[in-house]
Amino acid sequence: METKIQTPTADKRRINLEKHEDVRVDNYFWLNDRENPNVIDYLKQENDYNDRMTAHTKDFQSDLFEEMKARIKEDDSSVPYKLNGYWYITRYEKGKDYPIYSRKKETLDGPEEILFDCNIEAKGHNYFKMVGLNISPDNKLVAFGVDTVSRRNYTIRIKNLETGKIYPEVIETTTGGSTWAADSKTLFYTKKDVETLRSDKVYRHVLDTPVTEDVEIYNETDDTFYTFVYKTKSKRFLVIGSGSTLTTEYRILKADDPMGEFKVFQPRVRGLEYGIAHYNDHFYVLTNADDAKNFKLMKVSEDNTSKENWKDVIPHRKDVLLEDIEIFKDYYVVSERSNGLNMINVKRWDGKADYYLPFDNETYTAYVSTNPDFDTKTLRYSYNSLTTPNSVIDFDMETKEKQIKKEQEVLGGKFDKNNYVSERIWATAIDGTKVPISLVYRKGIQKNGTNPVLQYAYGSYGSTIDPYFSTARLSLLDRGFIYAIAHIRGGEYLGRSWYEDGKLFKKKNTFTDFVDCSRFLIEQNYTSPDHLYAMGGSAGGLLMGVVVNISPELYNGVVAAVPFVDVVTTMLDDSIPLTTGEYDEWGNPNEKDYYEYMKSYSPYDNVHAQEYPNMLVTTGLHDSQVQYWEPAKWVAKLRELKTDDNLLLLHTNMDAGHGGASGRFEALKEVAEEYAFLLDLEGIKC
Repeated sequence: METKIQTPTADKRRINLEKHEDVRVDNYFWLNDRENPNVIDYLKQENDYNDRMTAHTKDFQSDLFEEMKARIKEDDSSVPYKLNGYWYITRYEKGKDYPIYSRKKETLDGPEEILFDCNIEAKGHNYFKMVGLNISPDNKLVAFGVDTVSRRNYTIRIKNLETGKIYPEVIETTTGGSTWAADSKTLFYTKKDVETLRSDKVYRHVLDTPVTEDVEIYNETDDTFYTFVYKTKSKRFLVIGSGSTLTTEYRILKADDPMGEFKVFQPRVRGLEYGIAHYNDHFYVLTNADDAKNFKLMKVSEDNTSKENWKDVIPHRKDVLLEDIEIFKDYYVVSERSNGLNMINVKRWDGKADYYLPFDNETYTAYVSTNPDFDTKTLRYSYNSLTTPNSVIDFDMETKEKQIKKEQEVLGGKFDKNNYVSERIWATAIDGTKVPISLVYRKGIQKNGTNPVLQYAYGSYGSTIDPYFSTARLSLLDRGFIYAIAHIRGGEYLGRSWYEDGKLFKKKNTFTDFVDCSRFLIEQNYTSPDHLYAMGGSAGGLLMGVVVNISPELYNGVVAAVPFVDVVTTMLDDSIPLTTGEYDEWGNPNEKDYYEYMKSYSPYDNVHAQEYPNMLVTTGLHDSQVQYWEPAKWVAKLRELKTDDNLLLLHTNMDAGHGGASGRFEALKEVAEEYAFLLDLEGIKC
């Protein structure tokens, strides 16, 4: 007789959380302690339960992993880019998980110089990530950041590229990023607060001096801001930036004067956002100044940079979002978004050329790629779509000729983009707003209500999920799934207003948009509630948490990855990483109106006795962005209150953080787990 698998049960230890004369009861607050052996024991019980409940899919997960891995070229390399006389390349070798960073002097036919083989560096670590490789102007040194815990807390080291020696300096608790002054011996970097992990201080380090003697150059005392440091593409200026959700401020210093004092570019004004790029003796300013909601481009002399001196270059347009600029010697390139679509506008400084790159699709992604070289007529950009693998393209801005430097290979011999269809459709939200949905599926699918659909969205921070190609996704499409990206409010797909209509006191539009997109897919017979699935991660996991509270009947299954679900408690705890910097996104619950609004949608606070869909919830023990206890508490409360027998699984990666496993292919195992969960619910076994 088969033994029934015991469902984990977390102890209930009631705590009353009081604010604004309101009391919230939290029976699982005690899970907020990763040092408590009982907490670790509970997480392990949940992992064991997940393993046992999905034991019948383990072989399928393994097959899916191998299938997805087999589509990826293992011995692959990036398209080389040139910087300061060297060609830089990132490559992978067959059977190895981590990148190899290398360069070649002047010509690609020259000998290869290995900067780092991360396969060697990662040995002995369950998690490894290297970031922020920063070459000194004399090409002799590289600064780099390493995280071996997955808390996005990096240690900066410096390597001599002539001797291979690693300098003794160990700079801890940083963002991993840094920038060299023109003298190739002075390094500026950003430190993080040990507890909150907010990047709050910029330091100056001089090579061959003790780290203890490093000088604090800037301290961002406003805990709703973070800070960073970089060098302009012209190499003329060092820049310290400070930013919050709504406001930015910069300080500048000539790169050949590293001991000088940084000068404020334009003092912060709440609601004023701007970014700066340097060209000749001017700065070009991308800004929302003067109610330019979708941003405009302005210019100002480098000697007198305050806002009253800014002059329009590209005026504000109501229907076009200005996203970025890339500056070259003879040209500048403007990245725009119109009606949700990426646009790339090439302009000559002398006004003799002004044109857009031609794109003829409604579900594509195009973006300006790596262009570190200033004196060139070649623009490098990337293009892909839901049905077309990514291409890296070099475009001659003078002759308008393009050269495809690399097209992503899909191995295995089975992929043909002509077997797939993509389209963009528009759902009507509850308030009458039209919400776009990008779809991809195999040709021949009938709209008869029986197709499995995976609906994905994010919907926060103005972050746009563009319709992009995925080799892993083919494992769903080839088994009959339709994949849908709902471009809901809270992102910037339809401009800045689209973002502002999905934040603060309008945040609920994000959630109802997603539900209305689901209803539309059902009404149009793409699918039905028995075959509709939803997925989101982080703030998209918050979305999943709200959706299953308000419209659980629409979905057969939901995947919530590293979900931000305990909104009120987290936003009231300013010791948690990222909290204070989020006030302009979600609101500050220390203010009663925001508290009440947050509480009205916070997934954890609104779990109640009802039927919920089948659910897979994932998290990482070392997550610095959404702490593991949020999904753990949520699952515990769901187990207590839900009235159904549907699956509820929690998988905690005990070695990883917000981004999941490190290594090129390890992350695919997590995708395979998610896909196997969905396919198993759909009755697809192989």
